Amino acid sequence: MLKYTGKYWAVLAPQIKKSLRKHYGKEFADAVMQAAKPLYREMLNRADDVGAKNPMASNIYMCFIFFAVYRAAEGRITVKALRTIARDAISWKPLKLMGLFMNANKPSGIRSIRNMMLKNAEWLKKHPQYRAVSWDFNFDETKHKDGYYYHFTQCPLNNFARREGLLEVLPVMCDMDFLTAGLMHATLHREQTLAGGGKICDYWYYGDRTQHPE
Repeated sequence: MLKYTGKYWAVLAPQIKKSLRKHYGKEFADAVMQAAKPLYREMLNRADDVGAKNPMASNIYMCFIFFAVYRAAEGRITVKALRTIARDAISWKPLKLMGLFMNANKPSGIRSIRNMMLKNAEWLKKHPQYRAVSWDFNFDETKHKDGYYYHFTQCPLNNFARREGLLEVLPVMCDMDFLTAGLMHATLHREQTLAGGGKICDYWYYGDRTQHPE
């Protein structure tokens, strides 16, 4: 299980509720969000413990909110609609400020992406008790000339979604990687995901103004 913390719900739930109200009305939005919160806690209780202080754990805490909302809606929210709701939530203005601090069109921006992922991998190396269930990190700095590349062969979100019958929803969460890349002025090139039946989830980030990346 993962220990519940309210900070992710406090940030993301209001944006999701705002989107639900826009598309479905206030009554539906309020009812779904009220039902989703206990479901969210229950999902965290059933999640693999990747370590609450794992810097990658935020992906679980945030994605499970969407899983819970989808379940709470009891079929009234389609996967396509959930994708729209996710886009609305990630378009929250404060999140766009990320681009002021991390711009993948600059060498410093690519270094920031690199350093962030290396830091995440280093945390896992120092906490081997979580290695069997957490993301693994595979880096190859020679694979591409431009930007930065890495991949995972294991993802706890993928494992959870398959156990819980939420595999149809998981690609919505995978697509959010493209949205967050955009916040960093980056293009994410991806050839496969574990959710889509691939052997890896690959990430190749490069500046969104890069012409013919290599």
